[in-house]
Amino acid sequence: MSISAYSGVSDTGHKRRRNEDSYVVAPPLFAVADGMGGAQAGEIASKLAAAALEDTDSGGLSGEERVTALIQEANRRVYERSNEDPSASGMGTTITVALVEDGTVTIGHVGDSRAYRYRDGAIEQITEDHSLVNELMKTGKLSPEEAEMHPQRSVITRALGTDPDVDIDSFTLKTQEGDVFLLCSDGLTTMVDDNDILGVLEKYHDDLDRVTKSLISAANRGGGEDNITVIAFAIANGGESARSNEDTMETVVAPPVDTMVVPPEEVDHVFVEPGSPEAEALTRRDPISPAARVRLVLTMLGLLAVAAVLLVWGLVR
Repeated sequence: MSISAYSGVSDTGHKRRRNEDSYVVAPPLFAVADGMGGAQAGEIASKLAAAALEDTDSGGLSGEERVTALIQEANRRVYERSNEDPSASGMGTTITVALVEDGTVTIGHVGDSRAYRYRDGAIEQITEDHSLVNELMKTGKLSPEEAEMHPQRSVITRALGTDPDVDIDSFTLKTQEGDVFLLCSDGLTTMVDDNDILGVLEKYHDDLDRVTKSLISAANRGGGEDNITVIAFAIANGGESARSNEDTMETVVAPPVDTMVVPPEEVDHVFVEPGSPEAEALTRRDPISPAARVRLVLTMLGLLAVAAVLLVWGLVR
């Protein structure tokens, strides 16, 4: 098996002034990083992580060992910069890496950027979000529908650069001809649901440039509230040479903000340790989710309507 086609695109979106996403398209290695931090710190973090993946000598390692070593090196660089540069203090980044080797794809993952696999007309999310909302879903405190609307959905529980070492999810999947793998930042998945992503893949899976650009466009049509990065690569039997369109979508480039404090609405991810007092406080900050509030209001209106009917019936009698 080999990589038959690939494409990568990143876009600032409609609401952000800077693009804090970075990505790597260096077959057989692909990655998406979504930075966090005030001012330019998130952009710095994601670029440092991407550069580490591209220029680190993995010393002959392969598979999960190689992916883990690359991500740990990326973590080290971001952590050191965060501690040495006061303007970058507290910065971090997500990272989702895919390495294609010998009929397999090895995934390394930290944060809430995602990897999907499209196979036989179906799509599967193959990474697990390291986020506060996902933790609440796993414990049964939130439904998937409530999670989509939860005000703390941008809070992540793992990130590169926040500690000297990072806990990495890594695993290896066997590939088959026709598989398409998709890596993306949450700027896509918060604007476009999985069914719509599947629709694009079903329609354009033979043209990955159409896939990536269509998904960017769909996220922008949905509001474009965050930076959006999408990478797609396809698997075929050996013998085909990988191809890619080198064109990238035009993005909005923000003016320099070296001395500007980015307003709160421009802050993307927030990192908290799972189970920490900060995480507990965020969980309690809005104990009733938007969906639950809607149900509560509808229930109260229903009760009021019943009471009004009973009152009228009593007066008539």
